[in-house]
Amino acid sequence: MASGEQVFIVESDPDIADLIGRQSLKPLGCQVTVMGDAASAIKSALQTPPDLIIANLNLPGLSGKDLLAALNSQGVKSPVIVVAEKGQEAEAIQAFRLGAIDALFWPARDAEVVACVERALRQTQEARERQKLDRQLKITNDELQRRLRDLTAILATGRAVVSITDQRQLFERILDSSLQLSEADICWLLLRDEKTNMFLMRAQRNLPEGWARKMDQAVDDGLSSLVALSGESLVMNGTPLQKFKITALGKSVAVIPIKIQNQVIGLLVVVRKADREIGRDTQTLLEAIADYASISLVSARLFRALEESAENASAGEKNRRGLFEHLRNIIRDEVESAGYPLNLVMTEMPGPLNAEQRKALESVQAALQRLADASEKTANPAPAGQKPQN
Repeated sequence: MASGEQVFIVESDPDIADLIGRQSLKPLGCQVTVMGDAASAIKSALQTPPDLIIANLNLPGLSGKDLLAALNSQGVKSPVIVVAEKGQEAEAIQAFRLGAIDALFWPARDAEVVACVERALRQTQEARERQKLDRQLKITNDELQRRLRDLTAILATGRAVVSITDQRQLFERILDSSLQLSEADICWLLLRDEKTNMFLMRAQRNLPEGWARKMDQAVDDGLSSLVALSGESLVMNGTPLQKFKITALGKSVAVIPIKIQNQVIGLLVVVRKADREIGRDTQTLLEAIADYASISLVSARLFRALEESAENASAGEKNRRGLFEHLRNIIRDEVESAGYPLNLVMTEMPGPLNAEQRKALESVQAALQRLADASEKTANPAPAGQKPQN
């Protein structure tokens, strides 16, 4: 039994109070307070509940049973041992029904008093240990529930990254998860503009109207620019934060960089109005959210690059076909221009041809026809991956 327990003795007989208090309890290390009536005991117990109350059933005025009833009605949980005279067993049973945990029948020996008190104090200590364990269990359970919620939010954000194609909707999901994980009141997302290299606000949650009007504009909060340069997360609260503009929004801040290959392309900012530090665990969760944001931005860049490549390829194909068509028209016109005088000569209207001349002209005529056929095939190429027809 630990020493120093507070024990109230409610006893009108000074001899009984002295025997119990001085001779039995003080050697055990108990701090004893003697009171002569139930009213005083009730008042003191309400102010400072003791570890144990020993009360005589036969008190003047309010009895021991009245004391028990009063303590129960006021929610005082201190255990009570009643002192009864021999022959008052029925009275003691009634006291048990009112909440007493043990009884001493007077006169009692010193050893009986000590044994009874030790049993009662042991029960008190065990009850306190159980209460302590219950509190610890509740704290542990609350922490596990919080971590489960955090994990669920992280997983939901990961699924959103691969399933949501609307980037603005994805940014809103990222901000909602950031608010939940950080238990913050305000947050916003800044992304670097590729043309100006300035960080512009692309999404926000709970910003005051004056700040919210800066959507798609640069936002000077005093801290984001520092994180953009360093590439390292920054957490700040209390007095050091007061020198920065962001203190107008809250008293605890975290700025998390969004990076691609160590290059900062965005910033995630969360603000708590209360001066409550954002811990390392919360910072790690926010950095995980920033990683998801980075993945979504990389995916968007790759998708845009793929679209541009497809558009360029389509434009190139159109240009190629146009060039071939132009070339075919030129060749056709030239072949037709050369064919007319050749055909005229072949009719021998200008004069007769000898065999050698006719053979030469026929060779030229055949060559021009082959050139015309080749130009038709070249101007109508087969699609990519398909062999041209012979």
